[in-house]
Amino acid sequence: MPTAVLMLSGLGLLWGCGTTGPSFQVRDDPWRTPEERACLASGVVRQTAFVRARSALGGPSVCGAVEPFEMSAADNGRVAFNPPAALRCPMIPQLDRWVKEVVEPAARYQFRQELVGIKVLASYSCRPMNNVEGAMISEHAYANAVDIGGFTLADGTTISVQRGWNGSRAEQDFLRVVHDGSCAYFTTVLGPNYNSLHSNHFHLDLAHHGRDGLMHICK
Repeated sequence: MPTAVLMLSGLGLLWGCGTTGPSFQVRDDPWRTPEERACLASGVVRQTAFVRARSALGGPSVCGAVEPFEMSAADNGRVAFNPPAALRCPMIPQLDRWVKEVVEPAARYQFRQELVGIKVLASYSCRPMNNVEGAMISEHAYANAVDIGGFTLADGTTISVQRGWNGSRAEQDFLRVVHDGSCAYFTTVLGPNYNSLHSNHFHLDLAHHGRDGLMHICK
């Protein structure tokens, strides 16, 4: 469990994740726990063969979630996540809808075949943004983010974000449709055009932005 080591004026606390990673700054985000509990109470996320409750990730204090889940597939098992993603409740229906309503149709249109897999580069991780010492805590630390590195089609073809972003015309079109379509489902979407740190993945999260928490960042 992280231990507070320093108070930073106007920013919150500087926390260290033991010896496993750099320290990070934490703000008080009063929306997090009520939002997660409301999702849990709504019953929108139910345990299935593809969505299972898992043990606490270090929360509900600094890192982790109130009741985290492991999501191994979307669209009732049709699209596998490799590896499974550790996520908080609100992320799960959004990911499922995104796969069904954006990614699968884009794969059918561009490649004339079904999507069967999605490469997960990161989900839960108790760390600062971009693993930078002293930076603000990442949404990954709350299981509120996922990094997507690639997609697998029914014939075994893989479309990686890193290679495909400037790859064939079909790969470029597919990845841009997926990236742009993500912005309707997640409040933060960052891809290769954002910076070099995102050259190999799409970062998707449900952070609150702006005074009302409703602003979207799509880059």
